[in-house]
Amino acid sequence: MEECKINNLYNLNETIAKEIFEGCTYPWDVLPKIKDFIIKLGETLSDEEYDRVSENVWIAKSAKVAPTAYINGPAIIGKEAEVRHCAFIRGNAIVGEKAVVGNSTELKNVILFNNVQVPHYNYVGDSILGYKSHMGAGSITSNVKSDKKLVVVKNGDNKIETGLKKFGAMIGDNVEVGCGSILNPGSVIGKNTNIYPLSCVRGVIDANSIYKKQGEIVEKL
Repeated sequence: MEECKINNLYNLNETIAKEIFEGCTYPWDVLPKIKDFIIKLGETLSDEEYDRVSENVWIAKSAKVAPTAYINGPAIIGKEAEVRHCAFIRGNAIVGEKAVVGNSTELKNVILFNNVQVPHYNYVGDSILGYKSHMGAGSITSNVKSDKKLVVVKNGDNKIETGLKKFGAMIGDNVEVGCGSILNPGSVIGKNTNIYPLSCVRGVIDANSIYKKQGEIVEKL
């Protein structure tokens, strides 16, 4: 499924984590590698630009972190990023430059590219969010199936076995996810796509689409 490949979803020049994708075809292949990658990358970050505030937690000097936010390592908070009141970063998280992690938002095992916004009551787990993607208030990634089986990426009759029990969503560059939406395990959202508020999304959504509801997806004009 070409639409699910890394180069069709993401501009890798818009993340400090570019190297983690090398040798991979699909973005979810990097999910098990995030922890070790952060620790390795963190050791190379400039002391002039980043503070190591605790074990395996690096925060850019230009970032803004609310005193009520909790950041557990391994984690990297990029330049000019903003981590707001009561944000909960559970670990294995890369927050890109100028990204926003908002009030009561929770992150776990994620890569947020530059300029990503998850600003209000979001849960993002085992997911990758592309450049300038935005999740509306209360929208979440569901990262474990109710039957606890391994996640399969589906696009019609095409299927890819991921071998992963935990896999939220792969969200391409410039995607807008409407308020209150749920992205089910194994969702892949193509670039420049809009998801209507209160949507329940599963499977692969093509780039440049408007997702109105299940079975009603139209091409952006």
